[in-house]
Amino acid sequence: MNFNRKQYTDDDLLALYRGILLPRMIEERMLILLRQGRITKWFSGIGQEAISVGATLALESDEYILPLHRNLGVFTSRNIPLDRLFAQFQGKKTGFTKGRDRSFHFGSKEHHIVGMISHLGPQLAVADGIALADLLDRRQKVTLVFSGDGGASEGDFHEALNVAAVWNLPVIFMIENNGYGLSTPSSEQFKFSNFIDKGPAYGIDTLQVDGNNVIEVYDTVRQAAASIRQQPRPILIEAMTFRMRGHEEASGTKYVPQELFEKWVKKDPVDNFEKYLLDEMVLTPRLQAAIREELKTLLDEALEKAFAVPMPEADAAEELADMFQPFEPQLVTPATPGTNEKRFVDAISDGLRQSLERYPELVIMGQDIAEYGGVFKVTQGLVDQFGKSRIRNTPLCESAIVGIGLGMSVKEKKSVIEMQFADFVTCGFNQIVNNLAKSHYRWGQNADVVIRMPTGAGTAAGPFHSQSNEAWFFHTPGLKIVYPSSPYDAKGLLNAAIEDPNPVLYFEHKLLYRAIASHIPDDYYTLEIGKAKLATEGDDISIITYGMGVHWATQLLQSMPEVSADILDLRTLLPWDQEAVATTVKKTGRVLILHEDTLTGGIGAEISAWISENCFTYLDGPVIRVASLDTPVPFAPPLEQQFLPVQRLQEKVAQLIKY
Repeated sequence: MNFNRKQYTDDDLLALYRGILLPRMIEERMLILLRQGRITKWFSGIGQEAISVGATLALESDEYILPLHRNLGVFTSRNIPLDRLFAQFQGKKTGFTKGRDRSFHFGSKEHHIVGMISHLGPQLAVADGIALADLLDRRQKVTLVFSGDGGASEGDFHEALNVAAVWNLPVIFMIENNGYGLSTPSSEQFKFSNFIDKGPAYGIDTLQVDGNNVIEVYDTVRQAAASIRQQPRPILIEAMTFRMRGHEEASGTKYVPQELFEKWVKKDPVDNFEKYLLDEMVLTPRLQAAIREELKTLLDEALEKAFAVPMPEADAAEELADMFQPFEPQLVTPATPGTNEKRFVDAISDGLRQSLERYPELVIMGQDIAEYGGVFKVTQGLVDQFGKSRIRNTPLCESAIVGIGLGMSVKEKKSVIEMQFADFVTCGFNQIVNNLAKSHYRWGQNADVVIRMPTGAGTAAGPFHSQSNEAWFFHTPGLKIVYPSSPYDAKGLLNAAIEDPNPVLYFEHKLLYRAIASHIPDDYYTLEIGKAKLATEGDDISIITYGMGVHWATQLLQSMPEVSADILDLRTLLPWDQEAVATTVKKTGRVLILHEDTLTGGIGAEISAWISENCFTYLDGPVIRVASLDTPVPFAPPLEQQFLPVQRLQEKVAQLIKY
């Protein structure tokens, strides 16, 4: 291995030596502790330390890094307290996730690190979001994100690089090419020769370095970062290296040919650099021993401190409380009494515009939302007032855009993301349920993101533009779900959702956009998330519903004057208003739950079960559910009408009245 010290001083080289030696010493101790059963799992980065250490030391201390399993050197180079790091590995409460997540699945704002999730690819887009925030604020900063060669096969890799290229985001994509996924060799992962070959396809610069040469990594990243700060754009750096241990220790290395180990052991990044420094007399045997003894003492003291901490005691109240960033909304009433008739679509546009005025840090992203105004024209005209930096057309990449929203939250920006149709959210599903929803619970990072979801059937749009998919997310702790049924609620709840620093899915029924109108305040106002309201009041039955169901129930009662009913509009599905549900159940004793979503596993099932558990003695009959058929949404209008619950609603109401 050839080292070229270039212009770097002895102190620079010794800093790199200390940097690369500490994670190696920690790794060696962790392998002993693993065999002793004192830790439960370990992902070894032995052989790859030069990449983490060189890259981290090359950046400014306030520039964000997003590491992976084998990037211990990122954490040690950012001077994270070792006792907290070891407590994290042991699942102790003094770790960064309070025992809720493992190893390097955490972040630290103090140290400008955002950790990974097991799905690997999603953090690439989060890096884009951090970089976008810096770009918007005109900060000359770089974000560096790691990917392995295996993880780069995921669609998130393509989406993140593509958006970074299109938006000229200041991101360094560091690809650690160690030749294997878990056990699958590169020859079975991809057909190209090197990751630097991908650069021209994305229109970005690429560099390749010897990932075992810490000086080369340090110098390459340092120069790339300096260039990016002056001319924001993404750069891909491919670091060629090798993993000397298994994917994790339990997997072993039997799948790796022995000759590869024999080749790469000669390129050990620590041993070779140490020998070079000794040969250059930058390091003396005496100084070498002193540094090792100093680091060993640090390590021993930190381990002793971490092991002395007891395992966490389970506290359900604390676990539930940490699902969301604490937020006490102060409801805003209109400043003036003026009102105007607004359609549902206009109310949403009003809310977006006034929120953009209220929050300069708010950015709206989505497909075709700028000059075109979105396919439903909800954002029409906003780009003229706020410009394309805040009203951002995106490529077709739902996963990346949701991840970017989380990254912007790290830099304390708000975002509203429009799914062109709620059906398309599947392409960003992982980011929502595993990144946005779990981030605050895992390491205290809120996701200040609202995802607008044009939803629902009735427009003969077929299976992929008509789904009601709110139940997919209703099961996911860490999300809030809003579903208004009127222009007044649409504006007030959207404003409240944007104000809330936690992730909110905001469903808006497409059929209501231009079908209903009412007088609503001209000024900015908010409504309380989590509170239902009575659309009508009566004594015979309770119809619990939301969205289009409110209008179906209202129209039905107009044709059945003999029936007196409470229609409870939930408005919010997570959290849903249990108190309001209990009140109406106790009042009438007869309950029908109506929703447009399919019957099996729908939200109605959960509410029905809750009523049976908590209000059983007040019931005069079974809780009845009315919902759509358990099929995809059909295209032809007669089939769609049969699919929807409207035709079955009157029959079920009549059945319930008889009890």
